[in-house]
Amino acid sequence: MKCLLSSSPARLLFTSFTLWSFSSSAFAAISPEQVAATVILDQTGVKNLQIETVEAEEVDFDETIFALGRIKVAPGHRAIVSCRVSGRVSSVAVHPDSSVEKGAEVAVIESRQPGEPPPSIRLFAPLSGKVSTVNIALGQPVSPEDSLVEILDLTEVAAVAAVPEHLAGKLQIGQTAEIRVIAVPGQIFTAKLAHLGTEGDAKNGTVEATFHLENPQGLLRPDLRAEFSIVISKRAGVISIPRIALQGDALNHFVYVKDYEIPFAFVKSPVAIGATSDRFIEVTGGLVIGDEIVTKGAYSLAFAGKGIVSLKEALDAAHGHEHNDDGSELTSPKKPSRQPDSPENDHSHRSGAFSYLTLLSLVSNGFLITLLAVKTIGQRPRNHSPIAPPPTE
Repeated sequence: MKCLLSSSPARLLFTSFTLWSFSSSAFAAISPEQVAATVILDQTGVKNLQIETVEAEEVDFDETIFALGRIKVAPGHRAIVSCRVSGRVSSVAVHPDSSVEKGAEVAVIESRQPGEPPPSIRLFAPLSGKVSTVNIALGQPVSPEDSLVEILDLTEVAAVAAVPEHLAGKLQIGQTAEIRVIAVPGQIFTAKLAHLGTEGDAKNGTVEATFHLENPQGLLRPDLRAEFSIVISKRAGVISIPRIALQGDALNHFVYVKDYEIPFAFVKSPVAIGATSDRFIEVTGGLVIGDEIVTKGAYSLAFAGKGIVSLKEALDAAHGHEHNDDGSELTSPKKPSRQPDSPENDHSHRSGAFSYLTLLSLVSNGFLITLLAVKTIGQRPRNHSPIAPPPTE
C-alpha cells in the first residue's frame, strides 16, 4: 500500500474512494441501540434544561485530595496588650476592627499607687494590624493577668485543611493547593503545603495540613470556611471531563455527547474512567478528542426519555428529505405510490436520491477524476525525433 500511494494518481484515487465511502456510510440505517440511546430536543427544551457542553481535549490532569478547613491567624501574627500593674482604665484609644500601627497608644491605666495625681501607665500596640477585641472600658479595674486589647496582623494568614487520615500519607511538604473561601466567591488562592500537624485529630479522624496565604487586601479573616484541592500528582495528555458530566453508577458510567449532525440531539455514550479529582475525572475509553460533552443538564437528560422530537423528524429536517422511523433512507417500495409520469413523483425521487451528501460525493469524485486525467496525460513520454521509414528491399 505504501508503494501504491507514493504516486500522485494513486493518491488521488484513494482520496476519491475515501470520500465516496464516507458519503455512502452516512446513509446506513442507525442501529436500534443508537436510536434508544439518543435524546432529541428542540431549542426550547435545551433552554429549559439549561444544557451546557464542553469539548473533550487532552489536558494536564491533576489528581487531587479534597478537604475542608478554616482560615486561622498565622503564627507570630497575634499580640495581646496587658498592664504590669493593677489600676483602673482612664483612656481607651481603639475599638474593634480598627487599624493600628505598631507603637501607637491603645490605652492609659491609672496606677493604684499613691500620688497626686496617681501615676499613669501608657500602653502601646506591639505590632501593626487590626484590633480584634477590646476587653476594657473607662473606669474598669484591671490587673496584670487581664487581656486588655488583642491585635491581629492579617497581612498573612494560615489556611488549615482537615485532611482525612487515610489520605494523609499522600501529602508532602511543598505540594500545591487551590483554596476557595466561601466568603470570597469567584476567587482562587494558591499556596504550597508549609507543614503537617504533629498529631492527628482522634475525634474527627483528620490531620491538619497548613498553607500560608498572602492577604494584602484583608479579605481573609480568621475562622472563615475554606475548601482545599491539594494536588498530589500531575500527568500530561489526559482526556478528562468535569465530574458533573459523569452519570450512572460504578458499573455503568456514561456521558451525553452532542450529535455532530442532528441539532439538539444528545447520545448516551458509555465511558471508562481512571483517576479522579475534586472537579475532573480521567476518561480512559469511550470518548475522542473533539466530542462535545454535556455538563450542566446531564442529570436531567437521563430522565428525558427519547426527548420531544422523533429521530425521523430530526433527520428529515437535517437532510432535507424523508427517512424511515429507524433513521434509514427511505427506499422506493416504502414511498407512497404515485403515477410514474407525475411531476410530484419525480421531485420526490430527486429529493431522496440526491441529498447534499450525494451531491458532495459526485462533485468531489468528478473533480478528483479530472485531476487524475490531467496528471496522467502530463506524465506521458514524448518523442521529438521523426519516425524513420521502414527499410526497402
